[in-house]
Amino acid sequence: MEKKLEIYGARSIIEAIKAGQDIDKVLLLKSSKSSLAKSLIDLIIKKNISHSFVPIQRFDRLKNTNHQGALAFLSPIKLVNIEELIDNSLKKNGNPTFILLDGITDVRNFGAIIRTAVAANVAGIIISQSNSAPINSDVVKTSAGALFNMPICKVNNLKDAIMHLKASDIEIISLTEKAKKSIYERKIDKPVAIILGSEEKGISNSLLNISDDKISIPISNKIDSLNVSVAFSVMVFEIVKQKGL
Repeated sequence: MEKKLEIYGARSIIEAIKAGQDIDKVLLLKSSKSSLAKSLIDLIIKKNISHSFVPIQRFDRLKNTNHQGALAFLSPIKLVNIEELIDNSLKKNGNPTFILLDGITDVRNFGAIIRTAVAANVAGIIISQSNSAPINSDVVKTSAGALFNMPICKVNNLKDAIMHLKASDIEIISLTEKAKKSIYERKIDKPVAIILGSEEKGISNSLLNISDDKISIPISNKIDSLNVSVAFSVMVFEIVKQKGL
């Protein structure tokens, strides 16, 4: 039996409800009086979602998080398969952008990438079964609930996902500091999938070798590299600019 996902924070819960997530119950702190808490209460009453007002002790185990006096229980995030993701995205958009995450295990980076991806109209994010950040309440919180608006595909091997993408004429580009070509020297106006790697290890050689191209972000020599979520933001909004989305 799948374990229920817990998400905390009024804003994240509001986004989950708006995205049509199946929420079992919401726990609310009795003393919450913020406008955000009121908005959440109004919404769960309107949607007839089961809820209870509880004392602060119920939130003790969340004391190191910004729970905002709200905790919800819902079914695990529904994942999409690679064929469904590609087909639906091409039909809906015609010129989609996909993201593949290679070895990104930090939930904060994962959440930040998801939030930016939603803002940039990315079609979907592809991760591997192993060596990836878990899809949990921390990711929901870091993404400010954006996770519920982003299709996530989990595959056994990213190489197989790349083969599926290439079969649909989707170009594969690796964002790596090892590349000599700058993102500003590369035209990206067609369906594309961007590979991002962890800051520690970067993109694996096996994926770099099957990429159609490799590009980098020009930065000052005073620092070695950018945080992966920051680098992604620079990259994806350059794509938005070029595609005119």
